[in-house]
Amino acid sequence: MLYAAFCMTVTLAIYSFFVLREERQKLLKRRLAHITGAVQDNALGSESDLEKDPSLLSRLMLPVWREFRRGFSRTLEQRKVARIELKLLQAGQPFGMSPVDYRIAQLTLLILFPGLAAAYGYVLKTGTGGMILMGLVGLVIALVLPGYYLKLKTKSRSKLALRELPDVLDLMTVSLEAGLGFDAALSKLISKKEGVLAGEFRRCLEEIRLGKTRREALTGVKERLDVEELKVLISSILQAEKLGIGMVQVLRVQSQEVREQRKQRAEEEAMKAPIKMLFPLVLFIFPSLFIVLLGPAIIQFIQTFSGME
Repeated sequence: MLYAAFCMTVTLAIYSFFVLREERQKLLKRRLAHITGAVQDNALGSESDLEKDPSLLSRLMLPVWREFRRGFSRTLEQRKVARIELKLLQAGQPFGMSPVDYRIAQLTLLILFPGLAAAYGYVLKTGTGGMILMGLVGLVIALVLPGYYLKLKTKSRSKLALRELPDVLDLMTVSLEAGLGFDAALSKLISKKEGVLAGEFRRCLEEIRLGKTRREALTGVKERLDVEELKVLISSILQAEKLGIGMVQVLRVQSQEVREQRKQRAEEEAMKAPIKMLFPLVLFIFPSLFIVLLGPAIIQFIQTFSGME
């Protein structure tokens, strides 16, 4: 009992030391805020203050993690980094990953999945051969999974962009017809719309403001979104800018073509629907109907012939 009381006293003393230190830092920040004129939401400290003040564990681990990422990034080739970065941008940069984070995640999966699969084989008592086989399966999954996930995200993002394209073209056409320039029309677009295309054009506009040419910024949008209609649209815009053709006319023609292509895609999907419905109809619905309709007759038929015997 004495040892437990001693340990609790030491623990509380250490905890109170850190709490008093934290409160002293908060008091100092509040005084500095009053002097500099900054406004705080709560004099006693709000949740945002707690989020901005990192914990002891994060202060210890963050420098180690940053140093590890910095050392790992030196081992990557610049060409490979550019290729991975393009794939991540096409997928919408999931989880905010950089190329270095993506490679670290790949290596982590390469170590984790085979180990877990081999451990699962050991639990099932499959023997050494079974453990090796399951480890190889885990290795294959770890190799395929990151690239497959990026492909799924890229495909989903491209579908969303293709769905948003007609409305975006209409808004840009109306803005240009109202007398706005191309950059002002993009600014109006990103203020009125949300989604994949609005985000890409926001990035395009920021790149133009930072000094890139319009051709370079729009080419970046074309590379980050794997949508054939968008590539044709951007090529037409760049060609019209080069030849001095009216941008409104080009966008109106492109809007009509995109809507016509969307109508054709809808008709194509409608024509595919009966063939897609045929497989569940044959595999699930017809057997159920046969069981319900012919089942009693078959049972009666069997009972009749068994009675005759």
